[in-house]
Formats: sequence, structure tokens, C-alpha cells
Amino acid sequence: MALTAHSTIGEWMNDATGGPLIRGLFEKTGADPELLTPVLGLPLQQLVAMSQGALPQSVVDDLVRAANGGEIPEDTAPTGWVENITPGRFTGKTVIVTGAASGIGRATASRIAREGGRVIAADISADKLDALKDELPGIVTVAGDLTQQDAIDAVIAAAGDQIDGLANVAGINDDFSPAGETTDAVWDRVLAINLTAPFKLMRAVIPVMEKKGRGAILNVSSEAGLRGNASGNAYTASKHGIIGVTKSAAVMYGPKGIRVNSVAPGGVATGIPMPPHMSEYGSARLAPFQQAIPSVATAEHLAASITFLLSDDAVNINSAVLASDGGWSVQ
Repeated sequence: MALTAHSTIGEWMNDATGGPLIRGLFEKTGADPELLTPVLGLPLQQLVAMSQGALPQSVVDDLVRAANGGEIPEDTAPTGWVENITPGRFTGKTVIVTGAASGIGRATASRIAREGGRVIAADISADKLDALKDELPGIVTVAGDLTQQDAIDAVIAAAGDQIDGLANVAGINDDFSPAGETTDAVWDRVLAINLTAPFKLMRAVIPVMEKKGRGAILNVSSEAGLRGNASGNAYTASKHGIIGVTKSAAVMYGPKGIRVNSVAPGGVATGIPMPPHMSEYGSARLAPFQQAIPSVATAEHLAASITFLLSDDAVNINSAVLASDGGWSVQ
């Protein structure tokens, strides 16, 4: 079988031709090929997103040509996990998705739209939202900073009188700093985006859902919401906090037909950049735990978990924190 961009990294590494090509690429960059161990099940194409711009599409194309005598063969069916759309699962529903311009948010918005839902896609990046709308013409986009009340008001106005679901996906990393190093600027920004903005959106949609007598809210937490050794002080606090907000709201509004759940991702190959100045002590302290990640997911993997909990398939699930992490949380 020909190696293509959709062949898994493991298939490339185990191939007599592909293995030396991948190892040679890593030797040129000075990186250790062992870094690929958690992502062996992902397609080679995913390296572009994972590299955060360091590895352009042309490099992947060149690898495919080199493995196939100078030609790029027609892609065969993917050998790994394949996203299976459930037609009509969100038909007649309006769902707000934040962070919708990239990564997990984009994959979630795309899946809901392709499953029949009306999506209100919110993000701070207007340009990336425009690109998403070109791909999915039926969605409604709202560009704005959700730490500001006027942006939240604009999202609610765009949704109108019917809001069936809210996916609070937008979030940022911290600088891996421990409490003794965390600056006010890092703390305030991370908590504002990862915790306060999702809370305010929940507060805004709940009255609309109450009137209808049902609704579903999904807050994206993290492995850092389950433990203390997955990220820095501010990010860990924000993700523990969003789990607390989730559980409290589930208790308060479950009797009113509103389900509130959370997904806690582990390693995800979204290419979201880290802050420019990382804590040396924090990074070194966290490294052994982060190196234990058993597998890295794609944004589409997480969208599958998120849309399940938002959909009526999860009708009897409330206050759940679903670890979508490849088993990292049980190590």
C-alpha cells in the first residue's frame, strides 16, 4: 500500500522506505524521533498543525513524493479512526460554539453544522471566522473578545430566542509558571478567558434554555482540571474552576431540563501556540508528566466527545466530566 499524507505516522515509521525518511527529517532539525511515540496513530498530515507553523505543507508533500518515486499517489481510505457524521443529530437546534475559528472549536462547529445544526460561531479572530464561513456557509459568525460583555451580548443576539446548546471551547495556555512566579498579567488573562468568559456565557444562555425547558451546556476543561501536574498555576486553577462551575450548574439546573457537562482533553494536536516566555522551572517540573501522555488526539477526536455530550444521545448524562485523553488520567 502506498504511503500518503493520510497514512499514520506509525505506518510511516514501520515502513522500509518511510521510516528512514521520517528519521532523516528529524535528524535535520535536531529533534528526537522518539517524540513521535504518542502520535503514532495520527496521520502524517497532522504534523503540519502540530508543528505550529515550523513544518509547512510542502515538507509533507515532499515526504510523500520521496516515498513514491517522485509522485503523490491518490489517497486511499484512511487506516485509522474516521469521523462518522450522524445525519440530523442537531437538526432544528441552535448551538453556540466559542473558539470556533480554530482547533477543537472549529472541529466542533463543523461537526454540528454538518449534522444539521444552526451554529453561532464565536471567536476573537474575524479572518479565521470568515474562512470557516466559506467552508460552512450556513453558520453565523460573531467576532469579538468574549472577556467583554458587549461580545457576549452580540453572541446572544445572533442566536436569538432559541439556544439549545452552548459549547464553551475557547481557551488559552499559561506559561507553565508555578504560583510563586505567576504574574498578575498571566493570572488575570488566563482566568478571564478560561473561566470568567465561559461563566458569563452560561449565565446568558440559561434563561433562554429555562423558558424552553431544556438545553445542553458543555464546558471544555483539561487534564489540568483533574490533577496538578499537567500545566501551570493559572491554567490549572482555571480548569479546576470550570469543572466546579459545571457541577454547580448541573445541580442547580438539572431539574429544569438543562444538562451541564465537561470534557477534559489530554494531549491534542491543534497547533495552538504557547506563550513566548515559558517558566523554566515550571516547564522542567512538568516535563516528566507531559512525556507520559499515551497518545495525542486530533481536534476531530475531541469534537466527537463534545458533540456526543451536547446531543440528545447524552439525554441521561448530567454533571459528567469526561476524560477524553487516551487514558492519560489513569496513569
